[in-house]
Amino acid sequence: MNRKRTMRHELSHLPLFLQLFGICAASMMVPALYGVVISDHEGARAFFYAGLLGMILFTMLAVVLNGRRTQQSALGPLLALFSAFVFLPVYFAIPFVETLPTTRFINAYFEMVSALTTTGTKVFQDPGRLNDTLHLWRAQVGWLGGLLMWVSASAILAPLHLGGFEVTAQAEPGWRDTGESHRMMPVDPRQKVIRTMKALLPIYVGLTLLLWLLLLGGGDRPLTALCHAMSVMATSGISPVGGVENADIGVTGEAVMLLFMLFALSRLTFSKDTVTATQGGLRTDPEFRIGLFIVFAVPLLIFLRHFLGAIDVASMESLSDAAYALWGAVFTVMSFLTTTGFVSEHWVDAQNWSGLNTPGLVLMGLALTGGGVATTAGGVKLLRVFALYVNGTREMERLVHPNSVSGAGAAGRRLQSNGAFIAWIFFMLFAISLAAIMLLLTLTGSSFEQALVLSVASLSTTGPLTQYAADVPIKVIELTPAAKAILCGAMVLGRLETLAIIALLTPDLWRS
Repeated sequence: MNRKRTMRHELSHLPLFLQLFGICAASMMVPALYGVVISDHEGARAFFYAGLLGMILFTMLAVVLNGRRTQQSALGPLLALFSAFVFLPVYFAIPFVETLPTTRFINAYFEMVSALTTTGTKVFQDPGRLNDTLHLWRAQVGWLGGLLMWVSASAILAPLHLGGFEVTAQAEPGWRDTGESHRMMPVDPRQKVIRTMKALLPIYVGLTLLLWLLLLGGGDRPLTALCHAMSVMATSGISPVGGVENADIGVTGEAVMLLFMLFALSRLTFSKDTVTATQGGLRTDPEFRIGLFIVFAVPLLIFLRHFLGAIDVASMESLSDAAYALWGAVFTVMSFLTTTGFVSEHWVDAQNWSGLNTPGLVLMGLALTGGGVATTAGGVKLLRVFALYVNGTREMERLVHPNSVSGAGAAGRRLQSNGAFIAWIFFMLFAISLAAIMLLLTLTGSSFEQALVLSVASLSTTGPLTQYAADVPIKVIELTPAAKAILCGAMVLGRLETLAIIALLTPDLWRS
């Protein structure tokens, strides 16, 4: 027993990136075993050898680094997280290319970056191009990326007041609070990551398995149900059949998936381990309330537009058509708000029922808004939207009553006094990043519409926008290598956010 404790203690002091590498190497045994089960021996062999070599390399490095105690700076874990999103996809792409030798390495790398950042942008539009082993691997990498963000939110980003926490924290983004440093010993970030992993991993795995079983009960085949369950929990939007609309799970299956998407609206739905927690729970949580308001309000507006269009073309035949149209809008809005990107099978029915095409700008706006802070969702996050909303209402109140005193409720007291200003800075940085990526894409030969959709899809980590936001689906595989490299950088930037990248570039923080 003491020997096992000593081994775990030594492993916990390894560099964080090396620990992540070891976990990813071991995870390759899952598609290797699945490949054996379905008689995909080439795929099984590729993943087995890649995983085995990775675990050997991890063991050798662990032995070399055994006993060494390195003093990490405040931004060491953040650098490890950035390195994971940039360099781990190189390792992930090796068995991918071995299993699919007809593609280039840049395509496999792009696919793995897209999966690990939970973006879900498809390089191969035809699902039949990939075998079931590769479909499982794509969904599994996306699921691991979602778990990584779940854990990193409270273990890495929250202490540094990044990823949305800068709106509620008193310290500057990228800096740790020093008010309590004299009352407690500093905690090793690696130890904090391990403790957070132990607390959240059972929840994440349990919810994924529960959703998988529910989708299986709805008639989905095992692999499709598992991939969709992992994609919903990670908000990656990865599907082995080209989307939920091709899965034949019906309204019941979509309703089950919608319930699990609620976990991406607020971290309070599954944990209270961060500073965003409130005493009133979900009832007073501004992110959850704003998210539900959007999910109800936007479909009603879309439905009203469809309803008026149906009257104009005299095509409203039954109430069931209207009900299916409304449900298609609710599910799709919820999916894109949480940056999952699944589309209801009745989304097209809603358009056909009304005779009008729903503009892709609605979907892009939802994806840009995003989900909750410290969840797997991307976008600018609901808490920042709430901060700007509170500041705007307060300024309007002061125009009418200049001598009024702020009486913010429980939700409003979650924000620091400078929260709206920092949220506005983030919006400006996000807009500048969007403009810069669009400019770079246009220089590689993309049209304005393509550049806009690709930039929004990458920065909001909502890859399915490339299929549904434009008039014609964008074929990512036809883009130039330079454009794919730009999009890879944009997906990492969208996942870590601009403030985190700026924090990594600040020399003073490395000397702290």
